[in-house]
Amino acid sequence: MKKLLIIAFILFNLTSLTAQMAALQYTDAQNLTLIGKALPDGPSYHRLDTASFPAIPPTVKNLLTHSAGLAVSFSTNSTQIGVKWCTSPRAPGNNMTAIAYEGMDLYIKRNGQWQYAGVARPRTNECNEFMVLENMAPGDKECLLYLPLYDETLSLQIGVEPEANLIAKPNPFQKNILLYGSSIVHGASASRPGLAYPARLSRETGYNVINLGVSGNARMEPAVAEMIATMQMDAFILDCVPNSSPEQVTERTANLVKTIRAQHPEVPIIAIQSIVREGGNFNRSIAERVAAQNANFLREISQLQQTDRHLYLITAEGLLGDDHEGTTDGTHPNDLGFDRMLQKIKPAMQDILEKYSGFE
Repeated sequence: MKKLLIIAFILFNLTSLTAQMAALQYTDAQNLTLIGKALPDGPSYHRLDTASFPAIPPTVKNLLTHSAGLAVSFSTNSTQIGVKWCTSPRAPGNNMTAIAYEGMDLYIKRNGQWQYAGVARPRTNECNEFMVLENMAPGDKECLLYLPLYDETLSLQIGVEPEANLIAKPNPFQKNILLYGSSIVHGASASRPGLAYPARLSRETGYNVINLGVSGNARMEPAVAEMIATMQMDAFILDCVPNSSPEQVTERTANLVKTIRAQHPEVPIIAIQSIVREGGNFNRSIAERVAAQNANFLREISQLQQTDRHLYLITAEGLLGDDHEGTTDGTHPNDLGFDRMLQKIKPAMQDILEKYSGFE
């Protein structure tokens, strides 16, 4: 009898939620403002049009279809916000939450600061609907809805009350900073999309930090370097050491920097060493590999800095703290780890960029 009552309660709540969702008026998010794309062309929720770069590796092309770092900017006076969205049928990864992998989270500006407001929790691997927020106070609210980190977003609709407005807002962030890197940049293993560290950098600095994380595949390939160099950015951040072997670091770092520099003679380029892998606390081969990666990267960047006064380096010390609690799986930062990374990267980045016009 108790089980039947529980089932009945769940069904009642699902029916009530479905009725609430159906009562909303939905707008295709393509009619609002999408921020975070590296280049404007291509499918709406891809970070760039990979067909324009046939030479980049196929795996990199696939990863760039993920909507990591993309967000919808809008305002509404609705007291409820719901979403309907579809992603590809891939299953969530085993070291991330479903919300981070193929769900969404919403931020609302309060007293000039972006504040977490709610999530869109997926129930299936493909099409979902979810009431992100309800029972809000009346009045206009400036919103940012972050899209899934590790899946391709195929469609998205945002629902508000029928009598409420839903208005496209401009990009709230200024300047364009491309952040190229590994799964750590991509967002693994933040608990939800807005906690990936490029997204946090944008909200906390006001800069438009564009997520070009390509999980497991940030290997500084020449074709990728050429692709990055075509992008008109105000700064570049290179956090790509974790995926490159020590040998690749030696072979490819100079080419990546010089390829970007050829197209952007005076734009700041900020290079970041790899975080220490907590998996190397006892596994000697992991510890030795990371040490070699960072040593080779330091050598290459130091050599380049002799002739490049706009190239900077942020070293690995302290990026995850020193208590060994900053990762989910020994490799990817958890939310605590990302917070510690920001405590070092954000002030270092700001000190560098303040030297340049428009960043003051």
